[in-house]
Amino acid sequence: MRIAALYDIHGNLPALDAVLAEVEVVAPDAIVIGGDVATGGMPAETIDRLRGLGERTRFVMGNADRELVEAFDAGAPADAADDDEFRRLTAWGASRLDRAQRDFLAGFAPVVSLEADDLGPALFCHGSPRSDTEMITALTPPERLEPMLAEVAEPVVVCGHTHHQFELAAGGRRVINAGAVGMPYQGAAAAFWLLLGPEVELRRTDYDVEGALETMRAAGAPGIGEAMRESLVDPIDADTVARFFEDRA
Repeated sequence: MRIAALYDIHGNLPALDAVLAEVEVVAPDAIVIGGDVATGGMPAETIDRLRGLGERTRFVMGNADRELVEAFDAGAPADAADDDEFRRLTAWGASRLDRAQRDFLAGFAPVVSLEADDLGPALFCHGSPRSDTEMITALTPPERLEPMLAEVAEPVVVCGHTHHQFELAAGGRRVINAGAVGMPYQGAAAAFWLLLGPEVELRRTDYDVEGALETMRAAGAPGIGEAMRESLVDPIDADTVARFFEDRA
């Protein structure tokens, strides 16, 4: 089975559409959406696009998806005075969803396991196999990584959450970060994703980033320019991001 893994879309529908156009050309047997799909510029529109992907698509719960469902259930309005841009985006995003969109997010699985050609069984999680908020980075040492994998049978683990592509080896397993479609911390304004089987292909898709930012700003998301600054406006490099997250892990 060839598997396309798309992670951390964060409501960037133009980026998602660009990647899906390439996915259709590649024609994988399965698509895994690895979490954090909607919190960002176009939450409802992004969810609707994902809902139309069909039966070959599997969905993994990310922390931002879980928090969006919780905000919807709480009925909390967006607070323009909140100094946390992602709390504002979460509250605003929840206010844009209807019940069917909320229920779609709530139905995501904690992890998904699929068999990849020549690579064997692969476990897809968001943060780590044991938590959607646990951070794995390109700098994560074996002594921190191996306990996260202790209960994992699959020889390949695919994660996201820290928005930069890499591959690590620990405990006889390959750990691969698929990168981020919509909010990459990769040193380049593009969309990043993963193709598994028979090889590991860390993919990059270029698209009209300026046009995407204009579209997302027009949708009215609070502070979207600042939220996307280090990914699409003035991209931060992957090494800096890995060190930042690893120091806080």
